[in-house]
Order: sequence, then C-alpha cells, then structure tokens
Amino acid sequence: MGILKLRKNKKFSYTPRYFDDKGDGNPFEIKHKFDDFRKTIGPNTGLKTKFLNALDELKNNPDKQVNKRIFIIIAILVVIFLAIIEFDLSIFISK
Repeated sequence: MGILKLRKNKKFSYTPRYFDDKGDGNPFEIKHKFDDFRKTIGPNTGLKTKFLNALDELKNNPDKQVNKRIFIIIAILVVIFLAIIEFDLSIFISK
C-alpha cells in the first residue's frame, strides 16, 4: 500500500438483460467528461509527466483568453498575499 499511489477502481462484468449492444455505447460505462479533449486525464502517470502535459496544454491552448484570465487571477492573488504579509508595495509604484 503506497502513500502516493491511488487505488484503481474495481471493474465488474455486468451486462443488463435488455441492453441492445448495437446502439451508441454502453449507458453504464463511466467515462470522464473531458477524456476526448485533454492529455492530462488518463492512467496514473508520474508527477513530472502530469506537470509537463499540463504545461504543454497551457502553451498550445487555442483559447488565449483563458490563459490571460489565469495570469490576471494569479497576479491579483500575489498582490493580496504581499499585502497580507505587509510587504512594502510602494516599490512597484513610481513617484
């Protein structure tokens, strides 16, 4: 039993009695909402691989507004943090 390893879910071979297998997929299949769009979701890989995949998605994201919004939120949080620890913010403002 590892501290950092996640357990895999158990898979059962349940097939409903009146299920038509020729339809559009199994209604009982649990699939993540973003599996088709993201690389970071999938089997458990190392922390370094997940981090590199996340950076790659950030760089190659076609929606630039999202990246801009994330940077603005991070900047606001940094300023709030500096105000909480009473850092002298006057060095950023020219007189």
